[in-house]
Amino acid sequence: MHKRGTYKGTIAAFVLSVLLPLLGATPASADPVPTARVDHVEHLTDRRSALFVYSPSMNRVVQVQVLHPSGQGPRPTLYLLDGVSAGSESDYRESTWTQKTDIVDFFADKNVNVVLPVGGTASYYTDWRNPDPVLGTNRWETFLTQELPPIVDAVAGELGVDAIGGLSMGATGAMSLITRHPDLYEGVAALSGCLDISRDSARDSVRGTVAYKGGNPDNMWGAPGDPEWKEHDPYTNAEALRGKDIYISTGNGLLGPYDLGADSDVLTVGAPLEAGAFACTITFDRRLRELRIPATVEYRPWGTHTWPYWQDDLRSAWPTLARALGLSER
Repeated sequence: MHKRGTYKGTIAAFVLSVLLPLLGATPASADPVPTARVDHVEHLTDRRSALFVYSPSMNRVVQVQVLHPSGQGPRPTLYLLDGVSAGSESDYRESTWTQKTDIVDFFADKNVNVVLPVGGTASYYTDWRNPDPVLGTNRWETFLTQELPPIVDAVAGELGVDAIGGLSMGATGAMSLITRHPDLYEGVAALSGCLDISRDSARDSVRGTVAYKGGNPDNMWGAPGDPEWKEHDPYTNAEALRGKDIYISTGNGLLGPYDLGADSDVLTVGAPLEAGAFACTITFDRRLRELRIPATVEYRPWGTHTWPYWQDDLRSAWPTLARALGLSER
């Protein structure tokens, strides 16, 4: 079971930032390292809270909503990442997960904290090389792996056992984060994501997603041949998944039951996007098999790149995530 050994320095800094002012003391170093802090908390319901966390790396307050059981007590945490819009549909009042699916009800009877970052449009939840004139400063990897976990530990009653998941852009981000930080997460669920960005066509797709939202893809990991692309590529770094609980799912772009009567975007955007995710999943699945790393990989016989399928996929992923978190699968 995972222990937060890598957080010792971060947790110590977090605790010192809280306790030292109360004791009237200051750290010995002349230049204390800025630490993340809770700006304020909004209790939306007895099972849903909004944490507003100041991120030193991004120099702004980031909203993170948490679905949690009522009452107190330590419990594991599932970090669930969003798609490309990352909450823009609600003007960033909440994650698209809570707008487009029933996850609030789904997790109501489960003893887990579900952490939903709000924002990060087209960011891939990674640390960008440069600030972007349109998409701003993105240091999401630092925020999610260093700054936020100690705060979730302290505020939400974290047990020290985590898993991560996401869809579309968030699936790529989640798989990249677990391969780069395997000590932090016990399992991962990736729904309709491009998990193999070793190929030119896949890199072009990722870059196209950033450009679609007005960003400059070179500001993320550099030009297509830059070494940072390999450093963030789940396919290249798949060996880090050994011993993890892994769930992967994708449709294939063919129209399915949720696509009947849908608007034209389903055909012009959703179908080709899911076909691309299907191709990426095949090559990533093949890589895991070559490495003899077990995974649950589900290929739906239909389905476009749309939310109703991901609501179903999350239910299918839950037994894998529950196992990673040490919970019952119900």
